[in-house]
Amino acid sequence: MSKIVSIASAVPPYEHEQASICSFADKIYCNSTVESRKHKFLYAHSGIQKRYSAIPDYSLAPGERTFYSTAEDLEPFPSLEKRMEWYNRTATDLSVKTIEKCIDGKIHASDITHLITVSCTGLSAPGLDLEVMEAMQLPSNIFRTSVNFMGCYAAIHGLKLADALAKSDEKANVLIVCTELCTLHFQKEPSADNITSTLIFGDGCAAVLMQHNKGSLKGMQVDNFYSDVLFKGKKDMSWQLSSEGFKMTLSGYVPDLVKEDFNGLLNSALEHGELKKEKITHWCIHPGGKKILEAIGKSVDLPSNALSYSYAVLNDYGNMSSPTILFVLEKIWNELQQTPEPATIFGAAFGPGLTMETFILSYD
Repeated sequence: MSKIVSIASAVPPYEHEQASICSFADKIYCNSTVESRKHKFLYAHSGIQKRYSAIPDYSLAPGERTFYSTAEDLEPFPSLEKRMEWYNRTATDLSVKTIEKCIDGKIHASDITHLITVSCTGLSAPGLDLEVMEAMQLPSNIFRTSVNFMGCYAAIHGLKLADALAKSDEKANVLIVCTELCTLHFQKEPSADNITSTLIFGDGCAAVLMQHNKGSLKGMQVDNFYSDVLFKGKKDMSWQLSSEGFKMTLSGYVPDLVKEDFNGLLNSALEHGELKKEKITHWCIHPGGKKILEAIGKSVDLPSNALSYSYAVLNDYGNMSSPTILFVLEKIWNELQQTPEPATIFGAAFGPGLTMETFILSYD
């Protein structure tokens, strides 16, 4: 068995109020007062108050921009090369900052035996794993691997890998770091997908330290994982490379798919984990958007406050893709540190496929 013994999160330096991002996007997407009014309505009812970005431009006047052109139409529009240049400039430092926060008071950096990097918003070789190793002066022979381009559920896939590694080595210190800079991939074509992506996505990073259950640190025990794929939603959520950046497809039908199928997924996951729904004390659900959280609440008939951790993260950070569910889990973890009561945590995240990943953790 394995356990999570530490969680930490961090964000890039630029904080943007939702209203500021709305104003930036409104000038690009809306050609009439009617369109603008509808656009502002979406932002006002998004359940998001602020987000963070590696880019300062979303709160700046056009003449002050540093990533986008100062021209009204943003031309010349940033190339994929420029986006990756900014990713490389930001991702390593943010990852190292988060890892150091995660291991502080737990282990020394030299004690890390396995490194798993997770990202779908930047790709290169040598990649983020080697950049982190070099920046932190980690041993050159440690185990390392990367989870790339899986989207919002990728953190759970990283936890699965870490669980397998920790269970196989009683002395393992497995470090997962999920780093996403979603706002680098703003697209100016006024499609429903682009408008939705600009509405909800932000940047962030989260790190998790996992050990074998025999390790000396107290933590949350990993009890079970379960996943499923809804191929009928394959075209409703996707993430594609293009010469202008990474392009998201995120149809309005996704909340309906989740509402229709989440209860079945939950029942299958609970049966696989030999757990009754009534035993769940904490719900750790990826806040893919306000409508998705509402759909899950209705699908499973949850109490009004069951998804409070998820709504809080959505409000303060938006959807950051892979690290988002770890931001939610960190809130639960911090609360559990203050109480001696045992807990059972059920987690779920969704991504391209349409893929659903779940986990069950216990704390006592």
